[in-house]
Amino acid sequence: MYYKLKPQYRLRGWDKLPCAIEDRQKHSVRFISPLKMETLKLCTGTIDLSLVLIPEEIRQLIPELEKEELIVPCQPGDGILPIQEYRQYPCRYIQTAHWSVTGGCNYRCKHCYMSAPEARFGQLDRGTVLRMAREIADCGIMNVSLTGGEPLIRPDFLDIVDTLLEGGVRITQIYSNGALVNESLLQALDRRNIHPEFNMSFDGVGWHDWLRGVPGAEEAVDRAFCLCRDMGFPTGAEMCIHRANLHTLRATMNHLRNVGCRWVKTCPVADAGEWRKNGYGESIGIRELFQAYLDYIPQYYEDGMPVSIMLGGFFSARPDQPQEYDVPLYHLPTEPGKCVVCAHARHVMYISPEGRALPCMSLTGSSAQERFPLIPDMGLARCITDSRYMDFIDTRADQVLAHNPECTRCEFRLWCQGGCRASGLADSGDLNDLLCRDPASCELFRGGWIAKIMRLMQRIMPGAESLLLKDEYWKAQSSDPPYVMG
Repeated sequence: MYYKLKPQYRLRGWDKLPCAIEDRQKHSVRFISPLKMETLKLCTGTIDLSLVLIPEEIRQLIPELEKEELIVPCQPGDGILPIQEYRQYPCRYIQTAHWSVTGGCNYRCKHCYMSAPEARFGQLDRGTVLRMAREIADCGIMNVSLTGGEPLIRPDFLDIVDTLLEGGVRITQIYSNGALVNESLLQALDRRNIHPEFNMSFDGVGWHDWLRGVPGAEEAVDRAFCLCRDMGFPTGAEMCIHRANLHTLRATMNHLRNVGCRWVKTCPVADAGEWRKNGYGESIGIRELFQAYLDYIPQYYEDGMPVSIMLGGFFSARPDQPQEYDVPLYHLPTEPGKCVVCAHARHVMYISPEGRALPCMSLTGSSAQERFPLIPDMGLARCITDSRYMDFIDTRADQVLAHNPECTRCEFRLWCQGGCRASGLADSGDLNDLLCRDPASCELFRGGWIAKIMRLMQRIMPGAESLLLKDEYWKAQSSDPPYVMG
């Protein structure tokens, strides 16, 4: 009785998580029991698993693994590939790296906290960047998204792509302003048999040029969206909201659908960096923003759900699952001591233009960033094993609550868990207080916005499902009279 691991799987392990199956088709990792790992290690096509010396518990597990389609029967000697054999990486598990490969940019965005127009953080030299790309692969990080500044200004951009691909790393997204997205670039990526999503900024119909500081920016990004659509590359967009472009929300979503964009994430312009230095305008308040989001939700459904949306942490929905919605800042109530302060940061590391490991891109340029390690100095494996970076992303939510007495007393603390670190830092003015409370999350829960969302959805989308409705407290809130816009 001979079995072997199916070709799409590899046996992997990390510090503290030594037993995992890596699925190269789905680009995912599944953690398993030590017994399953021990059994799969024997499924090499070279071992007769019916031998009496094979432990009974292992032999009994074979039918289950075959049913899960992890292994298949094979002829003796029909072995697995060397790359499928067990390998333990010398670090903790990180799923994705969001990597700013340059701090420079060809635009002059009015809200840039990275001061990219001045290339304040420059960029690492070619040799250092390619070495870091190899380290990413050597640490078992499966996915990378490339950003900047504007990543496409690097003349060695495709060299970075090639080095990552050689290490088996999947490039999931390229963040760009769209000006340098052209047919030649897309053909080059297509020849490499990859079609990453292009995530491009779009800051409101008629307002994009103003925020990006370059005449013709809106026309250029429209062209890039259409080119990607026509050449088979998926696209997404991020919209930075300020008081002047807020009224364009509906028109912008419909416009982006027409140029082939699949999803849109919105966020308010932070009163930081270039925006604060030059006094371009007043950043929008939380309540005003939430009211605008709430007013847009019925329009979104009236327009046929033109794109998938994430309105900050306030509301999200997608047209391929029209009967579902979510409030991203909501968490199922969990013991805070068991939850990390940011689940996203625990699995997705940000690498700054100077090669610093940060829990969030928004820390770039802040005084707080100096507390985190430089990967070229420390090495990536050590950085994600034993460093200030690793200590922070392992911090538990109970420390945030304890740090903020008003949070400890709050009736919503188990759902909020202290909120979003980036949002809290942007509002606090003290970028060294990484455990500060998030006022947006406070307003969402304490201001009654979740109940308003639920009652609104009850009116415009009866029967819609949400995690909120699995929670008895919030389910009771939805039984109140439907919310009516003023």
